[in-house]
Amino acid sequence: MSLRRTLIVASVLALAACDGSKPLIKRDEQPMLFPVADRPVAHIVSARWSNEEARDRLNEASEVMNKAGIAKGMTVADIGAGEGYYTIRLASRVGKAGRVLAEDIVASVRDTLAERVAREDLENVSVRLGAPADPKLPDASFDRVLMVHMYHEIEQPYEFLWRLRPALKPDGLVVVVDANRQTQNHGTPPALLRCEFEAVGYRQVSMTEMPSAGGYLATFRAVGPRPEPEAIKPCVLR
Repeated sequence: MSLRRTLIVASVLALAACDGSKPLIKRDEQPMLFPVADRPVAHIVSARWSNEEARDRLNEASEVMNKAGIAKGMTVADIGAGEGYYTIRLASRVGKAGRVLAEDIVASVRDTLAERVAREDLENVSVRLGAPADPKLPDASFDRVLMVHMYHEIEQPYEFLWRLRPALKPDGLVVVVDANRQTQNHGTPPALLRCEFEAVGYRQVSMTEMPSAGGYLATFRAVGPRPEPEAIKPCVLR
């Protein structure tokens, strides 16, 4: 790796380590209590969902970005970015005037993606380490938050979605791509997805079949005030 790329990767990792998640002054605060999801959680099996060439032959990323309305100049978060299939293509779509924040909760995956971003000189991409129940995104920053084939791996969806809400711009959307099957089988039934989002104060904007992406694409917008954690009513899996 060249010296320039080494410095870029080091800078990316340093920023990820200093994400401001730990307060400088400890305060005695009561922990917020979120409801437990009444559903199994799929295990994270691999950073590679399938090879990128096969996905491109199906025009997967282009179709998802088109249906999600992702355009030049937007700021987009790629949550559960893995090896960066969407990150790379999002960077091209939003262009130099846009920004992409790619995030994963596995440090080694984050590091590999940071190296790829540096190798491909993607100056409009930042890479960050997230937490399982908190994406740790800056407030009022994102036009789109993309979650592709990872929602079923979120163990605490109500807390995750609650902490995600402030990161959206007023007209921002959360975009979920998943398969229509039970969560333990690496999918999320659309009715369950809608119920969990609505419990935290989101409204479903669209639901579209997406065979090229292995399932469906759903979009959600935050509406009204964010509910208090103890007021969230969990969905019952039937």
